[in-house]
Amino acid sequence: MLTTTVCAALSAAGLAVAFLTAYRRRFAAATRIAALSLVPVGLAMSGLLGMFGEIGGAVASWASGLVLEPMVWAGFGVLAVALVLYVVGRAAGRRTRAREGGTGSGRGGRRAAESGASRPALGGEGAGGREKRPAGATDADDFSDIEAILKKHGI
Repeated sequence: MLTTTVCAALSAAGLAVAFLTAYRRRFAAATRIAALSLVPVGLAMSGLLGMFGEIGGAVASWASGLVLEPMVWAGFGVLAVALVLYVVGRAAGRRTRAREGGTGSGRGGRRAAESGASRPALGGEGAGGREKRPAGATDADDFSDIEAILKKHGI
């Protein structure tokens, strides 16, 4: 009785985590989490969880109850659904990674910087995010590039 309650609580918690993962639009991972969360309740329903503690007489009683009890068959059905969900989640995850361009770093498979990005667009090197100026340069020299662009466009 207590084992079934603990297994049901574990499955409910796992399904809640799967729901939150799906809410974040990570459906392949949510499918795998849901599959793994169904395993404890499937083991409890099929009676396989109680067999691990007692080998011998429990196997014979379980085998005789296998034929007559629909709850045991429902437990095997839940385990089969968990297996199918896990396989589908793995296949969807591989398909998503292939579509994103192979294996990348990080969880989402996205790269932090593209290969063409050699330096940051804003800011520069050195402390404070500013580029080092040549000696004797003033603030007016910093705007010379902007002035050249404006003159080019006739502004």
